[in-house]
Amino acid sequence: MASIAMDAPATRKTTAARERNEARTAWLLALPAIILIFVFVLLPVVAVVLLGFTDFELGMGKFRFVGFENYAHLINDRAFRKALWNTTCYTAIVAPVSIVLGLVVALLIEGETTARSFFRTVYFLPVASLIVAMATVWQYLFHPTIGPINSLLALVGIPGPNWLAASSTVLYSLSIIGVWQSVGFNMVLFLAGLTAIPRELYAAAEVDGARSAFDRFRLVTWPMLGPTTLFVTTISIINSVKVFETVQTLTQGGPNHASEVLLFSIYQEGFVYLRVGYASAMTVVFLAILMVLTFLQYNVLDRRVHYS
Repeated sequence: MASIAMDAPATRKTTAARERNEARTAWLLALPAIILIFVFVLLPVVAVVLLGFTDFELGMGKFRFVGFENYAHLINDRAFRKALWNTTCYTAIVAPVSIVLGLVVALLIEGETTARSFFRTVYFLPVASLIVAMATVWQYLFHPTIGPINSLLALVGIPGPNWLAASSTVLYSLSIIGVWQSVGFNMVLFLAGLTAIPRELYAAAEVDGARSAFDRFRLVTWPMLGPTTLFVTTISIINSVKVFETVQTLTQGGPNHASEVLLFSIYQEGFVYLRVGYASAMTVVFLAILMVLTFLQYNVLDRRVHYS
């Protein structure tokens, strides 16, 4: 008994030493990632926040601290308010439509047994394709005279609009492209969620009286897809707010700022007009919007999620 009592402190010391070595090894392994995050994420964010309080312009040797002057100018900037409104409308269209269509396509592919891989590849192609190349294809599809879309409308006696050159339709046209681009990605995420649902739950639901496919979806599939739906919703909204490539390629924010979105406005201010200080203030507002949206989603939707 005495020897056992004497060995206990030694054992605790050995365990503590081993835990310290493991912790040191873990920190060493994580150090490269920590350095990269600090250099390429944290430092740029700090630099943007600081520049937002200055009147710094590229090419100018001097700049001065202006406080909240840039943010006060943002409130009165009609172009910024227009870009914010366009981004909100675009997100309100693209995010929910792409989520619903992604879920529907995932359910259809999940029920398909013979050509599941083919349809999965076809729907995922827009995600893997170059956005600029696909934007050029859509520019042809939306062409007012030779475009297939207006040609199909003409067959049923409907005059086709000038999709990308009219203020009343340009944002809807970009939204169609955004939905087409996002559905495949959402589909893959929903397919992963559907695969993770235990098959026994469907059998149990059928025993309890859930005979129809709609009942099984309502009682089993939809509740069990809660975590996946939360993630898809968050990613879809963030990607919609970050729209840039199609605007830059197809419309340049026109006509009459009808398609100008937040990221395009930041790009114009920072890299065209070279007003880095003002563009940094816009970037801070943009990052704040993303943080608020993410916070609200995880605090509102997470309460309704059923985790298995």
